[in-house]
Parts: sequence; C-alpha cells; structure tokens
Amino acid sequence: MAKYFLIFVVVVLGAVPAVGQTYGSDNHTVTVQVSTITMVSVTLGAVPMTITGAGVAAGQDQMTVTDQSSQLRWGINSSLRKITVATNLAAPLFTLKVLALSPTQGTAASEVTLSTTAADFMLNVGRSLGNCTLQYTGIALASQGTGTDSHTVTFTAVAQ
Repeated sequence: MAKYFLIFVVVVLGAVPAVGQTYGSDNHTVTVQVSTITMVSVTLGAVPMTITGAGVAAGQDQMTVTDQSSQLRWGINSSLRKITVATNLAAPLFTLKVLALSPTQGTAASEVTLSTTAADFMLNVGRSLGNCTLQYTGIALASQGTGTDSHTVTFTAVAQ
C-alpha cells in the first residue's frame, strides 16, 4: 500500500504547476556589419579584333578596327573611387585604345591609349552600381606589316 501512495504523490505533484514560478525575458545583441565591397567585372572573356582589307582606303597608312561588344560593370560601397585601366603587354606592335561609352554612374575619362601604366578610365564611381560600354579601337599602320598583339586588359577600382 505504501508503494501505491508514493506513486500517487508523484503523479499528483507532477501535474500541479509550481507555485511562484515566473517566466522572464532575455535578450542579446545582433550586429550587422557591412564590409567594403569593390566589384569590377567585364562581360565577354575575349574581344577578337581583326584589321582586314575591308574599309581600308588605298594610299592611307593608318588602318583601324573598332569593337563595342563588351561592358564594364562595377559595384562599390565605399568612399569616392575611380577605375583605372592598363594592359600587360609592354611592347605592343600596334596601338590599342579604350573608351567608356554611356556610363550609368560616374564620369568617363578621355580615350585611353593602353600601356602597362594604369590610366584613369572612369572617375567619381564611389558608392554606386554602374556600367558602361567598352569601345576598343585597334590602330595599325600599313608600314608596320602584319602581326598579332594579345593584351590582358585590367580594370581596377582605386581611391580617387
């Protein structure tokens, strides 16, 4: 009988809510931190440009080809920035120029003749998302003969 009484006490006391029990509250700190974001990308992995006899004027030494098939895109959330451009080709046979057309943000610099020294390409692009069309112009002189230049063109966002 004592065995039944002990089971009865445990069952009855277990079913009764505790007297004086309070439910509190708690909190914690959640911190959202935004890091510096500087994203620059170019559409199209390769831009082939070929100067052929089409469009070349007889007796004219300078021959050109132009391409507007790629775009530069950027996203920057930090202070005022500019985008520079340079090539890896130290001694090109022919001239390669690039110009930013119709930028959605910032100010396009003048047409740049590419060299291994970085030159201003887009100005005032900090804290913006933007893009522009890249206009490449290849220039060769008939007197230079034939050949091929292969440039790796690098666009870099830097402090202005």
